[in-house]
Amino acid sequence: MIQPGSLILSTMARVLLPLQLLFSIFMLLRGHDLPGGGFIAGLVASSAFILYLFAFGVPATQQVLRVDARTIAGVGLVIGTLAAVPPIFIGEPFFKALWWYPQIPLIGEVSINTPLIFDVGVYLTVLGSVLAIVVSLAEAEE
Repeated sequence: MIQPGSLILSTMARVLLPLQLLFSIFMLLRGHDLPGGGFIAGLVASSAFILYLFAFGVPATQQVLRVDARTIAGVGLVIGTLAAVPPIFIGEPFFKALWWYPQIPLIGEVSINTPLIFDVGVYLTVLGSVLAIVVSLAEAEE
């Protein structure tokens, strides 16, 4: 059975969870031009929740997640698949990369593209898959 961790581990898990999640979003968004992307960002995010699991146990981690890990992976698969669809509607090949540049008030021009949508799907799929595996192993140990 996984026992709750020490005071230092539990304190650092609370501090590092939001920082690691923020870093994973950074890795996700910079992955199109530099090293990073959905896969490594999903691993960083899942490592944040795994550290939290080591510190507080399975029930507390599931409470922080609020959504089942398998559902997260399923939503990621759907989003990744949907990234392939927009080019079909304009007569382009399946999975061709498309870019849009909408103007957002107070922010300005933002780049939205199908590779980013696909990477978000990969991010969620990796996050959900790794967490489902680790939570299943931790529950089996208990």
